[in-house]
Amino acid sequence: MLTRKQLELLQFIQLKMQEGGVPPSFDEMKDALDLKSKSGIHRLIMALEERGFLRRLPNRARAIEILRMPDAPAAKPAAAEPRRFTPSVVEGGLSGKPPAPKPPMLQAHDGNGHSVMVPVMGRIAAGTPISAIESQSHTIAMSPDFLSGGEHYALEVRGDSMVEAGILDGDLVVIHKQDTANNGDIIVALIDDEEATLKRLRRRGSSIALEAANPAYETRVLGPDRVRIQGKLVSLVRRY
Repeated sequence: MLTRKQLELLQFIQLKMQEGGVPPSFDEMKDALDLKSKSGIHRLIMALEERGFLRRLPNRARAIEILRMPDAPAAKPAAAEPRRFTPSVVEGGLSGKPPAPKPPMLQAHDGNGHSVMVPVMGRIAAGTPISAIESQSHTIAMSPDFLSGGEHYALEVRGDSMVEAGILDGDLVVIHKQDTANNGDIIVALIDDEEATLKRLRRRGSSIALEAANPAYETRVLGPDRVRIQGKLVSLVRRY
């Protein structure tokens, strides 16, 4: 699943290569997608590379090779794709039809000590930010002892940037839905209303730092207007 911007960029690269045989420059891509900085293009390219749609050739300037294009049925028109990561409700049907009803995230405590079914809402990156898939794939049974009060959802981890916090590729993280968090909490952060990632929250004055738990990854420092907190990690599920 590609975001609208990822699909636009991939189509623009393909068009420029068909026209002139070489990929566009970062400035050309930035202008074509009406982005304010080239860092946004860099994130989109990394996401497309991670998904297997293109690859960058080392030690060569502007060397991008398209590996594949999305299948026609899977490519959504720009107006049909939601712009915001909202795990509690799957947005859709933006062409005038009301969105199909989705089951709400469940309260953690059922009052009887029984297991609680928590919806798994897609994937989250613990490395390069990727878009979380905004659809419920299945549910998992959780003991209320491992949850806090309120609404919860689960996400499958992709990446290794949180390994020193004990979070591995393939783990399921259980997230308490909230829009605030304390310094040091591990959160789901939505960057620029486009990319979601799992990182530790650090506040640096008026800025927000998204800190990895792996020295191979740099801490990203962003303005507060670029980051939205989508929830806090409360539990982890690992299959052996």
